[in-house]
Amino acid sequence: MIVYLGLGTNLGKRTDNLQAAATALPPAVKVLRVSSIYETEPWGYIEQPAFLNQVIEAETLLAPLELLAHLKHIEADLGRQPTFRFGPRLIDLDILFYGDWVIDLPELRIPHPHLAERAFVLAPLAELAPTLRHPQTGKTILELAANISLSGIKII
Repeated sequence: MIVYLGLGTNLGKRTDNLQAAATALPPAVKVLRVSSIYETEPWGYIEQPAFLNQVIEAETLLAPLELLAHLKHIEADLGRQPTFRFGPRLIDLDILFYGDWVIDLPELRIPHPHLAERAFVLAPLAELAPTLRHPQTGKTILELAANISLSGIKII
């Protein structure tokens, strides 16, 4: 299954955090392509350092909940500590898309429920998959990105 994963970090050596997360994905998740790294302002809670964000296109045989568990394990192994909602984090790994599946469970919603509102997801996702269609809205990533402001985002 082709999946798109969102990576974010705003603590420690941010570029190293992204690299460590991508390196930890295999063999369960085969990295196919990696977007540029984007520096973005915090979203939700703004009194914190800027984030580095990236999107990875990958392939996996893991079922969606198994993939989620794999990502949470990587986050913990890399040192992520629990904090408040939208707070600072050493690493954050999110499943953006799992093929064209739509999943609505208490512990997992795919496509990621807020991706259409977040420039820090849409900018790197548009770099990798501009014509990818959101399975619920039918809009392409470029169409979704056209509906939000991408100002304040810079490629590192």
